[in-house]
Amino acid sequence: MTNNLVNKTEKDFESIKHVDENGTEFWYARELMLMLEYSKWGNFIKVIDKAKESCKNGNMNVFDHFADVGKMIMIAFENSQISVKQCSF
Repeated sequence: MTNNLVNKTEKDFESIKHVDENGTEFWYARELMLMLEYSKWGNFIKVIDKAKESCKNGNMNVFDHFADVGKMIMIAFENSQISVKQCSF
């Protein structure tokens, strides 16, 4: 059962992964929010803020792992780009 959950989770993360022009993997926070079954952005941003605080506490540069970006769809909204290292918290 655990292996099935790990495989499903890995496939879920891979399905929403993006790669920039430098080959760096990242995820959009709004896509992660839905995959992790958060229904409200306000609740999920608290999780992101805690992860950013963990970076600071670990003497890591937050900007190396989180980039505030805008994504154009029908309307523009706030989003965060999260690095591979931070997703493994």
